[in-house]
Amino acid sequence: MSASYAAVGWNRQKKIYDWLIAGFCTSYLVLFISLSLVFNEQVTFETLLIRSTSTLAVLLLHVILAIGPLCRLNKKFLPLLYNRRHLGVTMFTLSLVHGSFGIFQFHALGNINPILSLLTSNTNFNSLSAFPFQALGFLALVIFFLMAITSHDFWLHHLSPKVWKTLHMFVYLAYFLVVMHVMLGVIQYESNPVFVIIIFAGATTLVTLHLLSGIKERKTDNRQFALQQQGFVYVCGVKDIENSRAKIFCIDKERIAVYRHENKLFAVHNVCKHQGGPLGEGKILDGCITCPWHGYQYLPQNGQSPPPFREKVSTYDVKIVDNKVWLNPAASAEGTERPGAEIKD
Repeated sequence: MSASYAAVGWNRQKKIYDWLIAGFCTSYLVLFISLSLVFNEQVTFETLLIRSTSTLAVLLLHVILAIGPLCRLNKKFLPLLYNRRHLGVTMFTLSLVHGSFGIFQFHALGNINPILSLLTSNTNFNSLSAFPFQALGFLALVIFFLMAITSHDFWLHHLSPKVWKTLHMFVYLAYFLVVMHVMLGVIQYESNPVFVIIIFAGATTLVTLHLLSGIKERKTDNRQFALQQQGFVYVCGVKDIENSRAKIFCIDKERIAVYRHENKLFAVHNVCKHQGGPLGEGKILDGCITCPWHGYQYLPQNGQSPPPFREKVSTYDVKIVDNKVWLNPAASAEGTERPGAEIKD
């Protein structure tokens, strides 16, 4: 966390992450262009850029949309989630290069404004084989642009997390537009089915990953707690919670994270105030519950972010009886200090 806004909060992990992104993108573009020149010596420079950047952007978009469900299924993917916005901005940049050269090559040599030409030159909306697929790609690019320019936490703070998150959920609409853009373009200009097969495989993989992660989350939410006593619910044994880690329980439709820290158990609301990240999937670092998504921190005993930050989450009462953990799902006000439950050896 940082008390001031910076373009990028560089650290060793971010540098390694970005160098890997740059290395992969450069290698992909060099390989794609080299193979294209080998198999098609007549290909133009513009066409090479249009095709290489578009295929790479589509590949990165699939990776971006797969990171979320992969993290739900396996925590080893969380480092990818931590810097996913860097990957998103890279994908937008490639999409912008693709779109710019496409508009230049097909719409910039006439007397009409290129954007206007793109939107009005083809109006065959009732024809599948002649549908104006370029307009779909342009609309997707507009969505990616809005997401890229608002990716910084400055905008998240001023738009509010709810508005910011709603805006960035439009990535799924953009993905649908991209899929249709590619599929309809292939129908009109390509005879080789390989592009359709690749897009279908990518979409199928994403749908499968989201379904599997949703099923896993649903199992957590639907877990039944049989034992209840004076407002407390029995949730697990003391040994089931690792030191500096948490277990997540869904009671009365509220997700609660029970953390083990300094030989005590503390409970806080599972949702991070930053982007709704799952606090219970993080760990305690420097005495603070640290969100696995972007590192936002909260004190386990009161749910408050350490000064000068002001984010707060609700806290809950926990007690231990015969090495069994009992949790009261009635939330205390955000930032309320609770004593925690002492673990007796």
